[in-house]
Amino acid sequence: MRRLSVNTFLTLDGVMQAPGGPEEDPTGGFTHGGWSANYWDERMGQVMGESMSKPFDLLLGRKTYEIFAAHWPYAKGDPAADALNSAKKFVASRTLDRVEWQNSTLIKGDVGREVVAQKERSGPELQVHGSSNLIQTLLNSDLIDEFRLWVFPLVLGTGKRLFADGTIPAGLKLNASESVRAADGGRSRAPAAPCDPGLA
Repeated sequence: MRRLSVNTFLTLDGVMQAPGGPEEDPTGGFTHGGWSANYWDERMGQVMGESMSKPFDLLLGRKTYEIFAAHWPYAKGDPAADALNSAKKFVASRTLDRVEWQNSTLIKGDVGREVVAQKERSGPELQVHGSSNLIQTLLNSDLIDEFRLWVFPLVLGTGKRLFADGTIPAGLKLNASESVRAADGGRSRAPAAPCDPGLA
């Protein structure tokens, strides 16, 4: 059975909403979009590149799919774009009628059942990026094998959280972590912290 990992940017107070830009996801009146921009550095780029260098399939919610599909097919000469464009993509949505980004398949039925079926098939790791609503479904169905969290040293006080109200309690085991300090000696951040669900 192949593994399913969740890869997400996260604030110290657990917010994962709209790290990339002001208009990325203003749902619920969220006004802090783009909060990760000032923290990006060379080491984070290296870690991201390493994670994209291995084969993977994508499992995406509708909003993340639409954000990715509007950008990555047109990002020429970017290794990340090449990896994302060539990956198989499974899109969970109750509202989309079709998905046009290359190698994309629409999931319209029972998401949990389809994810179980995909995990049982041979293939590379399944990765979830963003997709906060989809993650809640996966958490409630106990389908996540690993969390890869990029934790940023700021608090927002509002926004969609990775572990929302109603999350099933679980113990996790820390597999690895890395901390990177800003060049000016200011903020520190952890670009990667893989965790396996299970008893700590």
